[in-house]
Amino acid sequence: MRKAIITLATITRTFAMAARKIDPVYPGTAVARLEAVHQRVAAIPQSELDAAWPDARRALLKAGGMKDLTGARPGEGYTGHAFNDYNHCDLTTMLGDVQDESNADGTVAEISRSNLLGPGIREASLPELGEGGSWSTCTNGCASDPPNDVAHVQFCSRVAFKLVWSPADDYSSFVLVDDEGALLRKGTPQPPLPAQAQRAMNYKVVKGSKYAAAADSCPAE
Repeated sequence: MRKAIITLATITRTFAMAARKIDPVYPGTAVARLEAVHQRVAAIPQSELDAAWPDARRALLKAGGMKDLTGARPGEGYTGHAFNDYNHCDLTTMLGDVQDESNADGTVAEISRSNLLGPGIREASLPELGEGGSWSTCTNGCASDPPNDVAHVQFCSRVAFKLVWSPADDYSSFVLVDDEGALLRKGTPQPPLPAQAQRAMNYKVVKGSKYAAAADSCPAE
């Protein structure tokens, strides 16, 4: 019988998996990475959240563990769409095990059945935030209970933060909320903003759900 060779990499990977935090409800979540994102979000200077939108958006990408890759091809790491339209506004952290899941069975409505995001996730994710990857997934379907969106269904992972534009000031301010809808941060960025129709639709997708509550009262304290 051939004797198995145990390498240092194998030992390191085994210990890492043993120490991995697992979310019992959404086991695809990269929990340590999600916690690192929350720390980064809390540390964003308010001046950056209130800066010109392109600069504020880059701050959100960095906090979420994503690279600003506007020159990459879609599907190969391109992140220019992240937070720039009504829909790609969920910052999700998922373990490597689930990054190649697709919507093959059509469970997530209005999403392609060949929604293969894994290669782009691996290319665009900043490694220093820990195990797994980060991506800006689609919010549609999040207003149901439980959420029926890409993060929760396709990747079985929680949302580290969701960006929601506020109707309270004609969609000029946004809030960042966590997976339970709790407020993390607010921002009132300067132009050029995403198109107002996109910002209004972004709120419409979450209206009536736990994710809308913080936006309903923004920007008032």
